[in-house]
Amino acid sequence: MDELTQRQQDILGYVVGEYIATAKAVGSDTICQSCGLGVSSATIRNELVALADQGFLSQPHTSAGRVPTAKGYRYFVERLMQRSELSLSEQTMIRHQFHQVSQDLDQWMRLAATVLAKMSQGASLIAAPQSHQTHFRHVELISISEATGLMILVLQDGSVHQQMMVYGNPVSQEQLSRVSNRLNAQFANLGTAQARAKALGEMGGEDEALVIEVSRRMVDVMYAYESQSNREIYRDGLVHILGQPEFEEIERARQVVRVLEQDSALEALFGRVQLANGVQIIIGSDDQTDDIRDCSLVLSGYGLPGEADGIVGVLGPMRMQYGRTVSAVRYVAGVMSDLLHRLYGEQMTG
Repeated sequence: MDELTQRQQDILGYVVGEYIATAKAVGSDTICQSCGLGVSSATIRNELVALADQGFLSQPHTSAGRVPTAKGYRYFVERLMQRSELSLSEQTMIRHQFHQVSQDLDQWMRLAATVLAKMSQGASLIAAPQSHQTHFRHVELISISEATGLMILVLQDGSVHQQMMVYGNPVSQEQLSRVSNRLNAQFANLGTAQARAKALGEMGGEDEALVIEVSRRMVDVMYAYESQSNREIYRDGLVHILGQPEFEEIERARQVVRVLEQDSALEALFGRVQLANGVQIIIGSDDQTDDIRDCSLVLSGYGLPGEADGIVGVLGPMRMQYGRTVSAVRYVAGVMSDLLHRLYGEQMTG
């Protein structure tokens, strides 16, 4: 990236900050009065021309001030933006909200989307964690009639899977409870391949036929779930970005809504970055047909490496509060990782 002098960096940083705050082009007189650079307005105008020539700023109208380009925002984020954190009171409030909800993955995702949208004043995107390998957590068998029952299988990511079962012979609730207890002990924490090996092995003991039937059904469910490629994406805060002046033009607003509504479009965006490297920022696009060419996206991975991982992100105009958005995304990703560690880690060790 082009090297800028210290004065050019100061001017660019001020223009970006002021434009983010006001959505109004920034002129040389404003910079001269506010920056304390100790140079004339004419000198600042020359620097603005130089920054524009290098592609960091643009001039919407001949008589207007300057606004940042995507390149200018990128330089600001990479070189000039100060790292910040959410306040302790905000951190405490967020963690308290998560501890208020039960150990339910769906509730965590919805709450994360709500919290992140509010903190960033952007549109939040939370991709549910994908399990690299499904692990058994718990099974419950419930009698419906003498020959039918309901299998409720809970996996370690908190997902619940229900299947009707028809038995060859009458089965009592007492038998079903006995089989459930046995399977919960034998399959505790097993991955899909391990569970399959056990289900195909010698089961023996009391209720052998029923144990074999249920265990093989469990393994079928685990394999089917593991092979799913789609994951749910939770969204909130669309109203925040549609209220920004950049999206007063109906076609621009429609483009953003289109991206947010299509899981395939979002998955394509998620695929652009290496989420193992912490918070990643996509600013605009060089492709003029891209629906996010006027937007920025702040993303972070969360979860347990090798077990389950998801994505936390915020979509907004390029004129977003980058410092606060990055802080919010980073913090919520950390909270989500802690929650998943509790859900997976404790069970794997316990």
